[in-house]
Amino acid sequence: MTRPIEIDTSAFFADQHGYYADLRQTPGPRLVRNPQGLDYWLITRHADARAVLLDDRFSKDPRLAEQALSSAGYGVSGADSFFLPLVNSDPPDHTRLRRLVSGAFTPRRVEELRPRVERLTHELLDAVPDEGDVDLMATLAFPLPVLVISELLGVPHRSRGALLTWATRMLTVSGNGSGPADRTRRLHRWFASLVAAKRPRIRTDLPQDEQPDLLAALVVAHDRGQRLDDEELVGLLVLLLVAGHETTTGMIGNAVDALLRHPDQLALLRGRPELLPSGVDELLRYEASLARTTLRVAREDVRVADTVVPAGSVVSVALSAANRDPEVFPEPDRLDVTRARGPHLSFGHGIHFCLGAPLARLQTETVLAVLLQRFPELAAADPDAPQLWRPVGDMRGLLTLPVRLRPAV
Repeated sequence: MTRPIEIDTSAFFADQHGYYADLRQTPGPRLVRNPQGLDYWLITRHADARAVLLDDRFSKDPRLAEQALSSAGYGVSGADSFFLPLVNSDPPDHTRLRRLVSGAFTPRRVEELRPRVERLTHELLDAVPDEGDVDLMATLAFPLPVLVISELLGVPHRSRGALLTWATRMLTVSGNGSGPADRTRRLHRWFASLVAAKRPRIRTDLPQDEQPDLLAALVVAHDRGQRLDDEELVGLLVLLLVAGHETTTGMIGNAVDALLRHPDQLALLRGRPELLPSGVDELLRYEASLARTTLRVAREDVRVADTVVPAGSVVSVALSAANRDPEVFPEPDRLDVTRARGPHLSFGHGIHFCLGAPLARLQTETVLAVLLQRFPELAAADPDAPQLWRPVGDMRGLLTLPVRLRPAV
């Protein structure tokens, strides 16, 4: 058997894109091993990535590889599981669950949130000092998505501080022995308490699509019958916080950092703000916050390029690698906010395409527009300082982003 390539090492985090470029030199998937000891097939080329993401022979049900996942410390079922509904499910369950939440992410509903996202962005920036270095991750990129998710779900104002605390715990590498599964269980209990507190105030006589927020809509769907059970209800709420917050936080930080490291592109967006929508698309391609997809399992032997992935094997798609495939993107390592929109995979592809993509894009575009407007002299606090990435292989996000705002007087 092919010897697995070690991944998520210190060398990997020091040069993720160089690492992926080396893996991409060989056609087909590469067998890799993560620090937890899980061996899986990694897809790095764009054509292979699109094919795998569309192929229903690759299941999202982790129970199909329970032995391999459990041996590597991944809880798969019961109280030890940190796999979430919708993300880790196949049709018809995936179709049913996605339909329940999709109404909150239509282009119209997302656009209705734009004024509120703009106000929240301004309010967070109003609270930071005008002079000196500011950590933009802590002051803006981290709290903004939590506040937006709170608006979307209809979390009471008095509970939003607690939600921010939980988001902090979920994105922190804990030093007290609390692992992902433990934090997920605790967050499940918190959301269950929130649902219990809110349920008496929900207008159950109103249909689901007329409820004022997503939490109320999901509770009504749950209470009216077979469409959503208790575990799925709370699991969807956990998913909206964890997936929606972590990816958007990384997206905002990565976009600002990339522009600060490419002053010509920052100046171009400042001078031509009409480029922002397409510019955000290029920034998403250049540094995706979801570096790799959640795991899939081969239901049968599947040939990918010139390699057969055996039945029962775990597979992941390296979106960051596919986004810099020179077969699809000329000069892929160059940031160009005028680049024509291409088929990047930062939000995935196929039936699991990110449901919250329009909202994440809106938040990133809004943050950049506000920063460019308010701080024409925005710059990195120390242009020579190395980037400090979170040591989480499937995510790509900065731990800190020190900037100097220096607003014009």
